[in-house]
Amino acid sequence: MMAAANGIVVRASTKEPLFSFGVIADVQYADIPDGRSFLGVPRYYRHSISVLQRAVNRWNEQGSIKFSINFGDIIDGYCPKDKSLWAVQKVLDEFDKFDGPTYHMIGNHCLYNLPRSKLVSLLKISTDSDHAYYDFSPCPGFRIVVLDAYDFSCLGWPNDHPVTAAAMKLLDEKNPNTDKNSPDGLVGVDRRFVKFNGAVGKEQLSWLNGVLKDASTHHQNVIICSHLPMDPGASSPAALMWNYDEVMAIVHRYNCVKACFAGHDHKGGHSVDSHGVHHRTLEAALECPPGTSAFGHVEVYPDRLLLVGVDRMANTEIPF
Repeated sequence: MMAAANGIVVRASTKEPLFSFGVIADVQYADIPDGRSFLGVPRYYRHSISVLQRAVNRWNEQGSIKFSINFGDIIDGYCPKDKSLWAVQKVLDEFDKFDGPTYHMIGNHCLYNLPRSKLVSLLKISTDSDHAYYDFSPCPGFRIVVLDAYDFSCLGWPNDHPVTAAAMKLLDEKNPNTDKNSPDGLVGVDRRFVKFNGAVGKEQLSWLNGVLKDASTHHQNVIICSHLPMDPGASSPAALMWNYDEVMAIVHRYNCVKACFAGHDHKGGHSVDSHGVHHRTLEAALECPPGTSAFGHVEVYPDRLLLVGVDRMANTEIPF
């Protein structure tokens, strides 16, 4: 048996997993003094890269981690703009020390610092455009889907881009506040309509439907990864994807999706939705006091996933 940081106990398996992959979320590195979130939670901007270094060292020591997934926000919005490129490269240099590939996704803090066209290149996201959604199959029975949660967003696109205009129009309709990063006065899941969130665009929704249809045809289990959470039970309302309901309506058409992993909501969370899909929001590296960590790895078995967390990242068992 294996005890988690939150007291939950998960089964240790006697069988070897099909494969394992490393996970880390919200490093948000910046070479600036420590600070606090708008809710007053301490943030350790310089220490966060030490958490990443410990993660890479642990994954390499284990020797069985096939790849790692970075859940976005590798540098913080408070990073001085003239140091943004340097800071991104400094974090990427640490990921490059991992003995396998790392799959990246774009977060809001990434887009505060650099345009998405630059990020897609720096993060080596292999797409035919500035969109950053993709999928891959690490073994015949599984497929990993990485969503671009800021495909439809006020962030990252040029100011005169049609997506920027359409996203601002939506925010104006949904959020009456002058400060569009404020959810004040919004109730329940409507609190998600803030500028630091975003959505999956129509083209990506169609792509996702096609991927899940194909996965179902080939009897593959699917793990979806997104910077933004997609279930209210696994996240505070203000951290949810704008159109999480549209995405999940597509997911629920099929039985192939077993789990949705996300970052963004730093405290972490876990829920199981009405269709039995697990949602696991990962604890942030940024909020680890010096000497502590938040990262882990996911062991993939034919009938379940096992997130083995380190320190502040809780263990989680996801049975199918």
